[in-house]
Amino acid sequence: MAKEFYTERDIQDLHRRGVASLAVGDDIVLTNLAYEMAGRLGVQLVPDRPDGPPAAPMRPYLSQAKPAEAPPCPCAGLPPAEAAGDLAGRIREAVKAKLGPQVDQDLLNVIIQRVLSSTGVK
Repeated sequence: MAKEFYTERDIQDLHRRGVASLAVGDDIVLTNLAYEMAGRLGVQLVPDRPDGPPAAPMRPYLSQAKPAEAPPCPCAGLPPAEAAGDLAGRIREAVKAKLGPQVDQDLLNVIIQRVLSSTGVK
């Protein structure tokens, strides 16, 4: 039997048409964004087999999982500038060791700085 796939846009269309629930089962597959959109819009996902999980993955655990607590930073006691510089150097060396000379150093530096900035390290 062919599987029917639902995307985020499909869920939005169902909601606009007034559909309040969607029967899901072995032949229905929801994308991660579709599952999240159904939750946001209040569209109930009802299993067509209440006695067991559907064979087609809905993967609700991806959007409901609690983020794992990050391990302590090895540079926790260092001043921020020193910690970021040391960490950036260690990341740069690890990437170069893994990927070799094919790495564009300027691009790698930009990526490392963006990641460190977005995590609040620098």
